[in-house]
Amino acid sequence: MCKDCGCSMDTGNAKEHHHHDHPALNETKTIEVVSKILSENDKEADHNRAHLDEHSILCINLMSSPGAGKTTLLESTIKTGKFKIGVVEGDLETNKDADRIIKAGAKAHQITTGQACHLDAFMVHKGLHHLPLNELNLVFIENVGNLVCPASYDVGAHLNVVLLSTPEGSDKVSKYPVMFRAADLVIVTKSSIKEHFDFDTKDVIEDVRKLNPRADIIELDSKTGEGMDKWIKYLEFKMELR
Repeated sequence: MCKDCGCSMDTGNAKEHHHHDHPALNETKTIEVVSKILSENDKEADHNRAHLDEHSILCINLMSSPGAGKTTLLESTIKTGKFKIGVVEGDLETNKDADRIIKAGAKAHQITTGQACHLDAFMVHKGLHHLPLNELNLVFIENVGNLVCPASYDVGAHLNVVLLSTPEGSDKVSKYPVMFRAADLVIVTKSSIKEHFDFDTKDVIEDVRKLNPRADIIELDSKTGEGMDKWIKYLEFKMELR
């Protein structure tokens, strides 16, 4: 008798006993559960978009790895004074990013996800109800810093914008294809220091074009202001289409 799982075994031929013959997970059931979760999330995402449409608000889902510059980009965008901005902030812990957004002059609501590596449509729905939507024309969802999980969850935004900072390296598009395939716009950030990190913008553009031909690409630096005009014009153009 095996002490671990209770099955009988020939002690004279113990090497023939394999615990992986007794899978712990039912793969079909797991797939069904995941599919149901995503289906319910997608329904809620559609509800979020409809709610935003009622208020004529353009909503953008900002995604990137930690430290790529999402909050800094938002601060610079807010300070232009061209838009009435609200932000749903997503982080594992702390209200630091929401505090920065409020200090910059916009409305913000922080969602702390604990161990969850992404925001979902249900979290965003709650966050939207903490923003004065009647006073806004542009809402950003600053997703949890992660180049994997956030791309799999529709949160109800109209556009997905993915940031890639030059210190991360120009190979990230090919390494994280799911994220960049979901992008409507890819922003290369911290462009003023790219020469210090062997960053090749041409490689990034080529990889994005192969993976996602429909995506636009902008290179900018939120600190120096380089390229910010292209970002602002992009936002203005997308808002005119609403």
